[in-house]
Amino acid sequence: MTSSLTDGAAPQPSAAAQPPTKNTEDTKGGKPGLFRLLLKDPFATVSALVLIFVGLTALIGPPLMGELATKQNLLFANKAPFTFAHGWEYFLGSDSLGRSMLARLVVASRTTLSVALPAVAIALLIGSLWGVWAGYHRGWRENVSMRIADVILSFPSLLLAVVVLYIFSPSAANIVLILALTRIPIYLRTARAESAELQSRTFVDAARTFGAKPNAIIVRHVIPVVLPTLLTLATLEFCAVMLAESSLSFLGIGIQPPDVSWGLMVSQGRQYLQTAWWLSIFPGVAIVITTIAANVLAAWLRIATDPAQRWRLALPRKRLIARIPVKEAKP
Repeated sequence: MTSSLTDGAAPQPSAAAQPPTKNTEDTKGGKPGLFRLLLKDPFATVSALVLIFVGLTALIGPPLMGELATKQNLLFANKAPFTFAHGWEYFLGSDSLGRSMLARLVVASRTTLSVALPAVAIALLIGSLWGVWAGYHRGWRENVSMRIADVILSFPSLLLAVVVLYIFSPSAANIVLILALTRIPIYLRTARAESAELQSRTFVDAARTFGAKPNAIIVRHVIPVVLPTLLTLATLEFCAVMLAESSLSFLGIGIQPPDVSWGLMVSQGRQYLQTAWWLSIFPGVAIVITTIAANVLAAWLRIATDPAQRWRLALPRKRLIARIPVKEAKP
């Protein structure tokens, strides 16, 4: 016999019998980064571009168009949108005082984000550190922390904000503080649950055995594991905080004139819905688009930061569908 069996070598399996290989990206350059995973998901990519555009508009737009947002021209009052007959600044129409809707939307984006982002950041920082500390040490620290969170959550967040802002002046700083206070328990409960589960893990026990201090274990081993979940939660909470600010401004106890926000624009334009619909529709559409983009990006981020689910984003769509098991119908 002149085959390879005579040399004592094992027979090579055919190409059809070969086990499925890993993704080409994994074999060439290791695991793909978040940016490459983002480009593989068109919906997440579009959502990220929308949020980047909103952020750049809020950062660059107000210094360029701030004067147009406050310039009144009664000759151009309630002009219809989608025409360049009155200049590019009135392409999205004008309000009852002849101010450019395009400029007011740009300026309002900064006000809305300047309330939502600090409120989310404060709640994320305080709630996460508090929850990780309570979950790691357990005992009375955990019980006291959970009871405080239960007391805060027992009050509807919007109702609590209405009461506090009615007593105090409805300034931007007060809105940020009250919205951050109402969102702290959400991060506290999430971080506490994650930290309590990690407290008994092998790598935490090993660090404790080698004499690492609790604070060092929390900073080096617990927080890096909990952080992806908290960042995903913060992305979702950004939508909730932005909608809460818009609701407060709509009720008249949020952002006050001469400042302007998307929620305040919706409130000011509601009495003109039959004659000038664009006064409320355009800022409402801006709120909806930003919220949807943040929700889609949060859903993608949750999968991208989970090692057990990340392979779904790394595989091409056709290979992903092929790996989904299909149950055969019973005769």
